[in-house]
Amino acid sequence: MRIDSFGAPLMVSWQFTRECDLACLHCCTDSWPGGRLSDELAADEARRVAEQIASAEVPYVLFGGGEPALVPHFLDTAELLGHAGVYLKVESNGQRLSKQTLARLARLPMRSLQVSLDGVTQEAYGRLRPAASLQAAADCCRRVRDAGLPLEIAFAPTRFSLGEAEAVIERAAELRAFRFNTGALMRLGRAARLWDALEPSLQDYREFLRLLQRKEAELAGRMEFCYRPFHLREGVEEWLREPPGTLSVQADGKVRVSAVLASSCADLRKDSLAEAWDAYRAACGSPDVVSALKTVIYGDLLGHDSVRA
Repeated sequence: MRIDSFGAPLMVSWQFTRECDLACLHCCTDSWPGGRLSDELAADEARRVAEQIASAEVPYVLFGGGEPALVPHFLDTAELLGHAGVYLKVESNGQRLSKQTLARLARLPMRSLQVSLDGVTQEAYGRLRPAASLQAAADCCRRVRDAGLPLEIAFAPTRFSLGEAEAVIERAAELRAFRFNTGALMRLGRAARLWDALEPSLQDYREFLRLLQRKEAELAGRMEFCYRPFHLREGVEEWLREPPGTLSVQADGKVRVSAVLASSCADLRKDSLAEAWDAYRAACGSPDVVSALKTVIYGDLLGHDSVRA
């Protein structure tokens, strides 16, 4: 495996909390208001992990959730990493990011600040994100750009949001987002339980892919499009061909081998980052892990087969 030659991860994907101010229907992490795990990393523990990431010269950290900005020590952790030269990405639903928070992030080496925008009408947006305000999300996007931060828009395709997909792409371009990030709905977390209500049809997906290809050509030079691999199954197949150099850290410090497997290979509460990286690389070559991932691919656990235009 190519990762055997890497002394440290190329990226740490850090699910900073399961706490969120929303309970979105498609949430793959099953986050919700009050959803914080009882054993999430405390401030001093998060600091220790961040110090090890910086010391190992990991180039890139992605903060996800839940909503990472709801954690009191999120900004301190991000600043520790950023001041050490680590590039950052922050994923947010855009409901509560203040000017003050964005101003602090703008002083760091930010790869992107991603805001989810799943409709251009409150009706469509609110169906997927109950109690969320489309206006608040759009205002957040403008504050991100005003702060000089690179804006990325994420779009979740569902049977009741795909009708506004083209309008969302146009809105993303108007907001001067540098990237539009999407892909087939992932059958994980809350989305798995609500799959029958959310899952688009194969024809819907084919039309969506054709739309993405057309808009990608139209907006070339103005906005990047990130939608490959399109289906989670394709991503797992890529993983099997070439395990990624990404360490996936959960809110409680556990390290997962893959997002589609619940088992962990290390625990950053008791293992060092170097030990966790060694454990991850060993797990990637494990016949049990490979077999489990193949079961996911061929056991029809991820919904439709690969969808191509």
